[in-house]
Amino acid sequence: MRLDKFYIDGAWVSPRGSAHEVILNPATEQPIGTHSLGTAADVDLAVDAACRAFACFGRSSREERLALLRRIETVYADRCERMGDLISLEMGAPLPFARNVQARSGLSHLQNMIRHLESYEFEKLRGTTMIRREPIGVVGLITPWNWPMNQIACKVFPALAAGCTMVLKPSELSPLSAQLFAEILQEAGVPAGVFNLVHGAGPVVGRALAAHPQVAMISLTGSTRAGIAVSETAARSVKRVALELGGKAPNILLPDADFETAVMRGTQACMRNSGQSCSAPTRMLVPQAEMERCAGIAAKAADALKVGAPEAEGTDLGPVIGAAQFDKVQRLIRAGVTEGARLVAGGEGRPEGLTAGWFVRPTVFADVTPQMTIAREEIFGPVLSILGYRDIDEAIRIANDTEYGLTAYIQSRDRAGAQDVARQLRAGSVLINYAPVDIDGPFGGFKQSGNGREYGIFGLEEFLEPKGMVGYLDPDTPA
Repeated sequence: MRLDKFYIDGAWVSPRGSAHEVILNPATEQPIGTHSLGTAADVDLAVDAACRAFACFGRSSREERLALLRRIETVYADRCERMGDLISLEMGAPLPFARNVQARSGLSHLQNMIRHLESYEFEKLRGTTMIRREPIGVVGLITPWNWPMNQIACKVFPALAAGCTMVLKPSELSPLSAQLFAEILQEAGVPAGVFNLVHGAGPVVGRALAAHPQVAMISLTGSTRAGIAVSETAARSVKRVALELGGKAPNILLPDADFETAVMRGTQACMRNSGQSCSAPTRMLVPQAEMERCAGIAAKAADALKVGAPEAEGTDLGPVIGAAQFDKVQRLIRAGVTEGARLVAGGEGRPEGLTAGWFVRPTVFADVTPQMTIAREEIFGPVLSILGYRDIDEAIRIANDTEYGLTAYIQSRDRAGAQDVARQLRAGSVLINYAPVDIDGPFGGFKQSGNGREYGIFGLEEFLEPKGMVGYLDPDTPA
Protein backbone atom coordinates (compact mmCIF):
# COMPACT_ATOMS: atom_id res chain seq x y z
CA MET A 1 0.00 0.00 0.00
CA ARG A 2 1.27 3.42 -0.98
CA LEU A 3 -0.14 6.43 0.84
CA ASP A 4 1.41 9.12 -1.35
CA LYS A 5 -1.34 11.74 -1.23
CA PHE A 6 -2.70 14.09 1.42
CA TYR A 7 -6.35 15.09 1.65
CA ILE A 8 -6.48 18.88 1.32
CA ASP A 9 -9.36 21.13 0.25
CA GLY A 10 -11.56 18.20 -0.76
CA ALA A 11 -8.99 16.49 -3.02
CA TRP A 12 -6.10 14.05 -2.80
CA VAL A 13 -2.97 16.06 -3.56
CA SER A 14 0.71 15.25 -3.87
CA PRO A 15 2.93 16.35 -0.99
CA ARG A 16 5.34 19.26 -1.35
CA GLY A 17 8.26 17.13 -0.17
CA SER A 18 9.61 13.75 -1.25
CA ALA A 19 10.28 12.08 2.12
CA HIS A 20 8.41 8.90 2.92
CA GLU A 21 8.41 6.19 5.57
CA VAL A 22 7.90 2.44 5.48
CA ILE A 23 4.84 1.10 7.32
CA LEU A 24 5.71 -2.06 9.26
CA ASN A 25 3.40 -4.80 10.50
CA PRO A 26 4.33 -5.10 14.19
CA ALA A 27 3.34 -8.78 14.27
CA THR A 28 5.78 -9.74 11.50
CA GLU A 29 8.24 -6.82 11.36
CA GLN A 30 7.66 -6.85 7.57
CA PRO A 31 6.78 -3.87 5.38
CA ILE A 32 3.13 -3.47 4.41
CA GLY A 33 3.45 -0.16 2.59
CA THR A 34 4.83 3.36 2.60
CA HIS A 35 3.42 6.77 3.35
CA SER A 36 4.60 10.25 2.49
CA LEU A 37 5.81 12.60 5.20
CA GLY A 38 4.47 16.12 5.17
CA THR A 39 6.30 19.41 5.52
CA ALA A 40 5.44 22.84 6.85
CA ALA A 41 4.45 23.77 3.29
CA ASP A 42 1.82 21.01 3.27
CA VAL A 43 0.50 22.30 6.58
CA ASP A 44 0.26 25.82 5.14
CA LEU A 45 -1.86 24.55 2.24
CA ALA A 46 -4.15 22.58 4.57
CA VAL A 47 -4.58 25.48 6.99
CA ASP A 48 -5.30 27.89 4.14
CA ALA A 49 -8.02 25.52 2.89
CA ALA A 50 -9.48 25.22 6.38
CA CYS A 51 -9.50 29.02 6.79
CA ARG A 52 -11.41 29.50 3.54
CA ALA A 53 -13.88 26.78 4.47
CA PHE A 54 -14.49 28.23 7.93
CA ALA A 55 -15.96 31.40 6.44
CA CYS A 56 -18.98 29.30 5.40
CA PHE A 57 -18.93 26.21 7.63
CA GLY A 58 -18.48 28.29 10.78
CA ARG A 59 -21.89 29.82 10.05
CA SER A 60 -23.62 26.55 9.15
CA SER A 61 -26.80 25.63 10.96
CA ARG A 62 -27.27 22.88 13.50
CA GLU A 63 -29.47 21.07 10.96
CA GLU A 64 -26.79 21.20 8.27
CA ARG A 65 -24.16 19.79 10.60
CA LEU A 66 -26.52 17.08 11.85
CA ALA A 67 -27.23 16.02 8.27
CA LEU A 68 -23.48 15.86 7.61
CA LEU A 69 -22.77 13.75 10.70
CA ARG A 70 -25.62 11.37 9.82
CA ARG A 71 -24.19 10.87 6.34
CA ILE A 72 -20.81 10.12 7.87
CA GLU A 73 -22.49 7.63 10.23
CA THR A 74 -23.94 5.70 7.28
CA VAL A 75 -20.65 5.50 5.42
CA TYR A 76 -18.61 4.71 8.54
CA ALA A 77 -20.95 1.85 9.46
CA ASP A 78 -20.47 0.37 5.98
CA ARG A 79 -16.67 0.58 6.27
CA CYS A 80 -16.36 -0.37 9.95
CA GLU A 81 -15.10 -3.92 9.40
CA ARG A 82 -12.49 -2.72 6.91
CA MET A 83 -11.42 -0.11 9.45
CA GLY A 84 -10.86 -2.85 12.03
CA ASP A 85 -8.82 -4.87 9.56
CA LEU A 86 -6.50 -1.92 8.91
CA ILE A 87 -6.12 -1.13 12.61
CA SER A 88 -5.15 -4.75 13.29
CA LEU A 89 -2.64 -4.68 10.44
CA GLU A 90 -0.94 -1.43 11.38
CA MET A 91 -0.83 -1.62 15.19
CA GLY A 92 -1.23 -5.32 15.95
CA ALA A 93 -4.53 -5.50 17.83
CA PRO A 94 -6.20 -8.94 17.69
CA LEU A 95 -8.63 -8.90 14.79
CA PRO A 96 -11.91 -9.31 16.76
CA PHE A 97 -10.79 -6.60 19.20
CA ALA A 98 -9.77 -4.30 16.34
CA ARG A 99 -13.12 -4.74 14.59
CA ASN A 100 -15.51 -4.84 17.54
CA VAL A 101 -13.82 -2.42 19.95
CA GLN A 102 -11.20 -0.29 18.23
CA ALA A 103 -13.09 0.47 15.01
CA ARG A 104 -16.54 0.59 16.59
CA SER A 105 -15.38 3.12 19.18
CA GLY A 106 -15.28 5.68 16.37
CA LEU A 107 -18.86 4.92 15.43
CA SER A 108 -19.94 5.15 19.08
CA HIS A 109 -18.42 8.63 19.46
CA LEU A 110 -20.09 9.73 16.24
CA GLN A 111 -23.53 8.51 17.29
CA ASN A 112 -23.11 10.10 20.72
CA MET A 113 -22.11 13.42 19.20
CA ILE A 114 -25.16 13.39 16.94
CA ARG A 115 -27.34 12.93 20.03
CA HIS A 116 -25.70 15.87 21.82
CA LEU A 117 -25.84 18.15 18.81
CA GLU A 118 -29.59 17.55 18.49
CA SER A 119 -30.26 19.28 21.81
CA TYR A 120 -27.22 21.43 22.63
CA GLU A 121 -28.02 25.06 23.52
CA PHE A 122 -25.65 27.27 21.54
CA GLU A 123 -27.43 30.35 22.87
CA LYS A 124 -28.71 30.85 26.40
CA LEU A 125 -30.01 34.00 28.02
CA ARG A 126 -28.66 34.93 31.45
CA GLY A 127 -30.32 38.05 32.73
CA THR A 128 -30.03 40.59 29.92
CA THR A 129 -26.90 38.95 28.45
CA MET A 130 -27.10 36.36 25.69
CA ILE A 131 -24.37 33.75 26.11
CA ARG A 132 -23.55 32.43 22.67
CA ARG A 133 -21.11 29.59 22.00
CA GLU A 134 -19.38 29.81 18.63
CA PRO A 135 -16.84 27.56 16.87
CA ILE A 136 -13.33 28.55 17.83
CA GLY A 137 -12.09 28.41 14.22
CA VAL A 138 -9.45 26.29 12.50
CA VAL A 139 -8.19 23.51 14.75
CA GLY A 140 -5.15 21.26 14.54
CA LEU A 141 -5.72 17.68 15.69
CA ILE A 142 -2.80 15.41 16.60
CA THR A 143 -3.69 11.80 17.36
CA PRO A 144 -1.86 8.64 18.55
CA TRP A 145 -1.50 5.10 17.26
CA ASN A 146 -2.71 3.05 20.24
CA TRP A 147 -6.44 3.80 19.86
CA PRO A 148 -6.34 5.41 16.41
CA MET A 149 -10.07 5.64 15.65
CA ASN A 150 -11.18 6.37 19.19
CA GLN A 151 -8.92 9.40 19.36
CA ILE A 152 -9.57 10.65 15.84
CA ALA A 153 -13.32 10.33 16.39
CA CYS A 154 -13.43 12.08 19.75
CA LYS A 155 -11.71 15.09 18.20
CA VAL A 156 -13.04 15.29 14.64
CA PHE A 157 -16.73 14.71 15.36
CA PRO A 158 -17.12 17.30 18.14
CA ALA A 159 -15.11 19.76 16.04
CA LEU A 160 -17.52 19.20 13.13
CA ALA A 161 -20.52 19.45 15.46
CA ALA A 162 -19.19 22.78 16.75
CA GLY A 163 -18.71 24.19 13.25
CA CYS A 164 -14.91 24.15 13.22
CA THR A 165 -12.71 23.32 10.27
CA MET A 166 -9.59 21.26 10.84
CA VAL A 167 -6.27 19.70 9.90
CA LEU A 168 -5.62 16.19 11.22
CA LYS A 169 -2.13 14.85 11.75
CA PRO A 170 -2.48 11.17 12.70
CA SER A 171 0.36 9.13 14.11
CA GLU A 172 2.90 8.13 11.50
CA LEU A 173 2.69 4.62 13.01
CA SER A 174 -1.01 4.21 12.17
CA PRO A 175 -1.61 5.96 8.85
CA LEU A 176 -3.80 3.31 7.22
CA SER A 177 -6.86 3.80 9.41
CA ALA A 178 -6.54 7.59 9.16
CA GLN A 179 -6.43 7.36 5.37
CA LEU A 180 -9.63 5.30 5.34
CA PHE A 181 -11.22 7.79 7.73
CA ALA A 182 -10.50 10.61 5.28
CA GLU A 183 -12.03 8.53 2.47
CA ILE A 184 -15.16 8.03 4.60
CA LEU A 185 -15.53 11.77 5.15
CA GLN A 186 -14.98 12.45 1.46
CA GLU A 187 -17.62 9.89 0.48
CA ALA A 188 -20.05 11.40 3.00
CA GLY A 189 -19.73 14.80 1.31
CA VAL A 190 -17.86 16.84 3.89
CA PRO A 191 -17.44 20.26 2.23
CA ALA A 192 -14.03 20.99 0.72
CA GLY A 193 -11.56 22.36 3.22
CA VAL A 194 -13.58 21.49 6.31
CA PHE A 195 -11.51 18.36 6.99
CA ASN A 196 -7.88 18.06 5.87
CA LEU A 197 -5.35 15.27 6.46
CA VAL A 198 -1.56 15.63 6.42
CA HIS A 199 0.60 12.66 7.35
CA GLY A 200 4.00 13.25 8.91
CA ALA A 201 6.27 13.33 11.91
CA GLY A 202 5.34 15.18 15.08
CA PRO A 203 8.43 17.42 15.18
CA VAL A 204 7.66 18.60 11.63
CA VAL A 205 3.90 18.52 10.92
CA GLY A 206 2.79 18.72 14.54
CA ARG A 207 5.14 21.60 15.24
CA ALA A 208 4.00 23.46 12.12
CA LEU A 209 0.36 23.14 13.21
CA ALA A 210 1.17 24.32 16.74
CA ALA A 211 3.09 27.32 15.41
CA HIS A 212 0.67 28.34 12.67
CA PRO A 213 -0.86 31.75 13.43
CA GLN A 214 -4.17 30.88 11.73
CA VAL A 215 -4.74 27.75 13.83
CA ALA A 216 -6.92 28.77 16.77
CA MET A 217 -6.56 25.56 18.78
CA ILE A 218 -4.45 22.43 19.05
CA SER A 219 -5.90 19.22 20.46
CA LEU A 220 -3.27 16.54 21.06
CA THR A 221 -3.36 13.05 22.48
CA GLY A 222 0.11 11.66 23.07
CA SER A 223 3.02 11.57 25.44
CA THR A 224 3.64 14.16 28.12
CA ARG A 225 6.86 15.07 26.30
CA ALA A 226 4.90 15.79 23.09
CA GLY A 227 2.32 17.78 25.05
CA ILE A 228 4.98 20.01 26.56
CA ALA A 229 6.60 20.61 23.15
CA VAL A 230 3.30 21.52 21.52
CA SER A 231 2.32 23.79 24.43
CA GLU A 232 5.60 25.69 24.25
CA THR A 233 5.24 26.23 20.51
CA ALA A 234 1.53 27.13 20.68
CA ALA A 235 2.12 29.68 23.43
CA ARG A 236 3.79 32.05 20.97
CA SER A 237 0.48 32.58 19.17
CA VAL A 238 -1.66 32.30 22.32
CA LYS A 239 -3.82 29.54 20.90
CA ARG A 240 -5.95 27.19 22.99
CA VAL A 241 -4.28 23.86 23.76
CA ALA A 242 -6.14 20.73 24.86
CA LEU A 243 -3.97 17.80 25.92
CA GLU A 244 -4.70 14.18 26.78
CA LEU A 245 -1.38 12.73 27.85
CA GLY A 246 0.13 9.83 29.76
CA GLY A 247 -1.09 7.95 32.80
CA LYS A 248 -0.07 5.60 35.58
CA ALA A 249 -3.46 4.57 36.85
CA PRO A 250 -3.81 3.15 40.37
CA ASN A 251 -6.27 0.34 41.02
CA ILE A 252 -7.10 0.29 44.74
CA LEU A 253 -8.54 -2.98 46.01
CA LEU A 254 -10.13 -2.01 49.31
CA PRO A 255 -10.01 -4.55 52.17
CA ASP A 256 -13.58 -5.73 51.55
CA ALA A 257 -13.06 -6.40 47.83
CA ASP A 258 -13.72 -9.77 46.20
CA PHE A 259 -10.01 -10.37 45.60
CA GLU A 260 -10.39 -13.34 43.27
CA THR A 261 -12.54 -11.37 40.85
CA ALA A 262 -10.93 -7.97 41.39
CA VAL A 263 -7.37 -9.17 40.81
CA MET A 264 -8.26 -11.28 37.78
CA ARG A 265 -10.21 -8.49 36.10
CA GLY A 266 -7.61 -5.90 37.04
CA THR A 267 -4.84 -7.97 35.48
CA GLN A 268 -6.82 -8.43 32.28
CA ALA A 269 -7.64 -4.71 32.15
CA CYS A 270 -3.97 -3.82 32.57
CA MET A 271 -2.95 -6.14 29.73
CA ARG A 272 -5.76 -5.16 27.33
CA ASN A 273 -4.51 -3.72 24.04
CA SER A 274 -1.12 -5.17 25.02
CA GLY A 275 -0.97 -2.62 27.83
CA GLN A 276 -0.90 0.23 25.34
CA SER A 277 -3.59 2.41 26.91
CA CYS A 278 -2.91 5.58 28.87
CA SER A 279 -5.83 4.70 31.16
CA ALA A 280 -4.71 1.12 31.89
CA PRO A 281 -4.75 0.17 35.62
CA THR A 282 -1.04 -0.61 35.84
CA ARG A 283 -0.56 -0.10 39.61
CA MET A 284 -2.62 -2.54 41.67
CA LEU A 285 -2.78 -1.52 45.34
CA VAL A 286 -3.73 -4.35 47.74
CA PRO A 287 -3.71 -4.73 51.53
CA GLN A 288 -0.23 -5.84 52.56
CA ALA A 289 -1.66 -8.97 54.22
CA GLU A 290 -3.22 -10.01 50.88
CA MET A 291 -0.05 -9.56 48.79
CA GLU A 292 0.79 -13.25 48.40
CA ARG A 293 -2.75 -14.23 47.53
CA CYS A 294 -3.19 -11.41 45.02
CA ALA A 295 0.17 -12.10 43.38
CA GLY A 296 -0.87 -15.70 42.78
CA ILE A 297 -4.21 -14.71 41.24
CA ALA A 298 -2.57 -12.11 39.01
CA ALA A 299 0.12 -14.53 37.85
CA LYS A 300 -2.51 -17.11 36.94
CA ALA A 301 -4.54 -14.52 35.02
CA ALA A 302 -1.48 -13.26 33.12
CA ASP A 303 -0.29 -16.77 32.26
CA ALA A 304 -3.73 -17.58 30.84
CA LEU A 305 -3.52 -14.84 28.22
CA LYS A 306 -2.66 -16.06 24.74
CA VAL A 307 -0.13 -13.88 22.92
CA GLY A 308 0.09 -14.35 19.19
CA ALA A 309 -0.71 -13.29 15.66
CA PRO A 310 -3.59 -10.81 15.52
CA GLU A 311 -5.47 -12.91 12.98
CA ALA A 312 -5.07 -16.21 14.87
CA GLU A 313 -8.13 -17.60 16.61
CA GLY A 314 -8.12 -17.14 20.38
CA THR A 315 -5.40 -14.47 20.48
CA ASP A 316 -5.81 -12.20 23.51
CA LEU A 317 -2.78 -9.95 23.03
CA GLY A 318 -0.97 -8.94 19.90
CA PRO A 319 2.44 -7.24 19.70
CA VAL A 320 3.41 -3.81 20.95
CA ILE A 321 3.63 -1.20 18.23
CA GLY A 322 7.30 -1.39 17.26
CA ALA A 323 10.94 -2.01 18.05
CA ALA A 324 11.40 1.15 20.12
CA GLN A 325 8.40 0.33 22.30
CA PHE A 326 9.49 -3.31 22.65
CA ASP A 327 12.95 -2.19 23.79
CA LYS A 328 11.45 0.26 26.29
CA VAL A 329 9.22 -2.40 27.83
CA GLN A 330 12.15 -4.83 28.08
CA ARG A 331 14.26 -2.14 29.77
CA LEU A 332 11.58 -1.49 32.35
CA ILE A 333 11.06 -5.19 33.06
CA ARG A 334 14.82 -5.43 33.70
CA ALA A 335 14.60 -2.40 35.98
CA GLY A 336 11.87 -4.09 38.01
CA VAL A 337 14.05 -7.13 38.58
CA THR A 338 17.16 -5.08 39.30
CA GLU A 339 15.40 -2.83 41.82
CA GLY A 340 14.07 -5.80 43.79
CA ALA A 341 10.47 -6.31 42.70
CA ARG A 342 9.37 -9.96 42.75
CA LEU A 343 8.66 -11.33 39.28
CA VAL A 344 5.69 -13.72 39.48
CA ALA A 345 4.74 -13.98 35.79
CA GLY A 346 6.33 -13.25 32.43
CA GLY A 347 9.64 -11.47 32.23
CA GLU A 348 12.05 -10.44 29.53
CA GLY A 349 11.98 -11.66 25.96
CA ARG A 350 9.27 -12.86 23.61
CA PRO A 351 6.74 -15.51 24.57
CA GLU A 352 7.80 -19.06 23.76
CA GLY A 353 7.42 -19.96 20.10
CA LEU A 354 7.35 -16.38 18.80
CA THR A 355 10.62 -15.48 17.07
CA ALA A 356 9.47 -12.50 15.00
CA GLY A 357 7.21 -9.61 15.83
CA TRP A 358 7.32 -7.27 18.83
CA PHE A 359 5.52 -9.57 21.23
CA VAL A 360 5.91 -9.12 24.99
CA ARG A 361 5.30 -11.67 27.73
CA PRO A 362 2.42 -10.66 30.04
CA THR A 363 4.38 -9.72 33.15
CA VAL A 364 3.42 -9.31 36.80
CA PHE A 365 5.58 -7.91 39.61
CA ALA A 366 4.68 -8.27 43.29
CA ASP A 367 6.18 -6.48 46.32
CA VAL A 368 6.65 -3.32 44.29
CA THR A 369 7.43 -0.18 46.29
CA PRO A 370 6.26 3.32 45.32
CA GLN A 371 9.72 4.60 44.42
CA MET A 372 10.60 1.80 42.00
CA THR A 373 10.86 2.77 38.33
CA ILE A 374 8.07 0.39 37.31
CA ALA A 375 5.74 2.10 39.82
CA ARG A 376 6.47 5.58 38.48
CA GLU A 377 7.19 5.42 34.75
CA GLU A 378 4.48 4.78 32.17
CA ILE A 379 5.48 1.45 30.61
CA PHE A 380 2.87 1.16 27.83
CA GLY A 381 3.16 -2.61 27.71
CA PRO A 382 1.53 -5.63 29.38
CA VAL A 383 3.24 -5.15 32.75
CA LEU A 384 1.39 -5.03 36.10
CA SER A 385 2.92 -3.77 39.35
CA ILE A 386 1.34 -4.87 42.65
CA LEU A 387 1.97 -2.60 45.64
CA GLY A 388 0.96 -3.22 49.25
CA TYR A 389 -0.64 -0.75 51.64
CA ARG A 390 -1.28 -0.79 55.41
CA ASP A 391 -4.47 1.28 55.59
CA ILE A 392 -6.77 3.20 53.28
CA ASP A 393 -5.09 6.54 53.96
CA GLU A 394 -1.78 5.08 52.80
CA ALA A 395 -3.45 3.59 49.71
CA ILE A 396 -4.76 7.02 48.77
CA ARG A 397 -1.33 8.61 49.32
CA ILE A 398 0.35 5.99 47.12
CA ALA A 399 -2.33 6.35 44.45
CA ASN A 400 -1.86 10.13 44.31
CA ASP A 401 1.96 9.97 44.51
CA THR A 402 2.50 10.29 40.76
CA GLU A 403 3.08 13.03 38.23
CA TYR A 404 0.08 11.68 36.33
CA GLY A 405 -3.64 11.93 37.02
CA LEU A 406 -5.63 10.55 34.12
CA THR A 407 -7.60 7.57 35.45
CA ALA A 408 -7.96 5.67 38.72
CA TYR A 409 -9.86 2.54 39.74
CA ILE A 410 -11.44 1.36 43.01
CA GLN A 411 -12.81 -2.10 43.88
CA SER A 412 -15.07 -2.58 46.91
CA ARG A 413 -18.31 -4.22 48.03
CA ASP A 414 -19.11 -0.98 49.89
CA ARG A 415 -20.16 1.52 47.21
CA ALA A 416 -20.37 4.43 49.68
CA GLY A 417 -16.86 3.69 50.89
CA ALA A 418 -15.59 3.50 47.31
CA GLN A 419 -17.26 6.80 46.51
CA ASP A 420 -15.53 8.43 49.49
CA VAL A 421 -12.13 7.21 48.27
CA ALA A 422 -12.95 8.33 44.71
CA ARG A 423 -13.44 11.90 45.92
CA GLN A 424 -9.89 11.89 47.31
CA LEU A 425 -8.12 10.67 44.17
CA ARG A 426 -6.44 13.24 41.92
CA ALA A 427 -7.55 11.83 38.58
CA GLY A 428 -9.83 13.00 35.79
CA SER A 429 -11.82 9.74 35.82
CA VAL A 430 -12.38 7.23 38.60
CA LEU A 431 -13.93 3.87 37.68
CA ILE A 432 -15.64 2.02 40.53
CA ASN A 433 -15.88 -1.78 40.34
CA TYR A 434 -14.71 -1.88 36.71
CA ALA A 435 -17.59 0.22 35.47
CA PRO A 436 -17.54 0.46 31.68
CA VAL A 437 -16.17 3.64 30.15
CA ASP A 438 -18.90 6.27 29.86
CA ILE A 439 -18.45 8.30 26.68
CA ASP A 440 -20.84 10.90 28.10
CA GLY A 441 -18.47 11.50 31.00
CA PRO A 442 -15.43 13.81 30.83
CA PHE A 443 -12.17 12.17 29.77
CA GLY A 444 -8.94 13.98 30.55
CA GLY A 445 -6.36 14.38 33.25
CA PHE A 446 -4.98 16.23 36.22
CA LYS A 447 -1.31 17.20 36.56
CA GLN A 448 0.95 15.97 33.74
CA SER A 449 -1.85 13.89 32.24
CA GLY A 450 -3.00 17.02 30.46
CA ASN A 451 -5.73 19.63 30.43
CA GLY A 452 -9.11 19.96 28.81
CA ARG A 453 -11.69 17.18 28.47
CA GLU A 454 -12.98 14.94 25.70
CA TYR A 455 -16.13 12.83 25.14
CA GLY A 456 -19.74 13.94 24.94
CA ILE A 457 -20.73 17.48 25.73
CA PHE A 458 -17.33 18.09 27.36
CA GLY A 459 -15.58 17.33 24.08
CA LEU A 460 -17.99 19.51 22.12
CA GLU A 461 -17.42 22.52 24.38
CA GLU A 462 -13.63 22.28 23.95
CA PHE A 463 -14.19 23.51 20.39
CA LEU A 464 -16.57 26.33 21.28
CA GLU A 465 -15.76 29.87 22.36
CA PRO A 466 -18.26 31.63 24.68
CA LYS A 467 -19.37 35.10 23.63
CA GLY A 468 -21.40 37.38 25.85
CA MET A 469 -23.78 39.72 24.03
CA VAL A 470 -24.27 42.15 26.90
CA GLY A 471 -27.47 44.24 26.84
CA TYR A 472 -29.05 41.75 24.44
CA LEU A 473 -32.30 42.64 26.21
CA ASP A 474 -33.20 45.99 27.69
CA PRO A 475 -33.10 45.77 31.52
CA ASP A 476 -36.78 46.69 31.58
CA THR A 477 -37.78 44.03 29.08
CA PRO A 478 -39.55 41.07 30.71
CA ALA A 479 -37.54 37.86 30.32
